[in-house]
Amino acid sequence: MPVVAKLNEVPSLGKKLVTVEGQEVLLVNFKGTIYAVENECPHQGAPLAGAIIKDGHLSCPRHGYRFDLGSGVCKDFPEFVLKSWPVRIEGDEIIVDLA
Repeated sequence: MPVVAKLNEVPSLGKKLVTVEGQEVLLVNFKGTIYAVENECPHQGAPLAGAIIKDGHLSCPRHGYRFDLGSGVCKDFPEFVLKSWPVRIEGDEIIVDLA
């Protein structure tokens, strides 16, 4: 599992776009918990790097679909689920498992 970033590169309520094994992965820091999610909205493929983080959700900048960071489920349209991957923190390193 590759180290994809350092903790200080993803500020609280911030995001960082990284590429892991050819896949764009958006790292999101919500209140000290790092999430790794796909950078494409499952609704219409809009990039989520410009998304808003609020109340444990990531809101797509195109149509406002809100995805729960823990489950990936869209509250209003549960048929749309944001893909996510396990994150492990070792010291100050963020490790993402795409397997």
